[in-house]
Amino acid sequence: MNVRFTNQDLAEWSSAALVFVSGAMTGHFAAVGMTPVQMAGAAAAVLGSVAAAVAVRVWPARVGAEAEE
Repeated sequence: MNVRFTNQDLAEWSSAALVFVSGAMTGHFAAVGMTPVQMAGAAAAVLGSVAAAVAVRVWPARVGAEAEE
């Protein structure tokens, strides 16, 4: 089985892991107990990780001669 991972694959999986981990940590600490300010900060962290994941997938990859410049 010959599997090749590109930098784009690594970026996509890493950003997905970031979303998963930030959501899991937020859920755990929310269940334990958080103040409203902490909850707002956690929500901002989750939204930021989702924004990063979307940016990784939407951002156009460099192609051909453009990549060399």
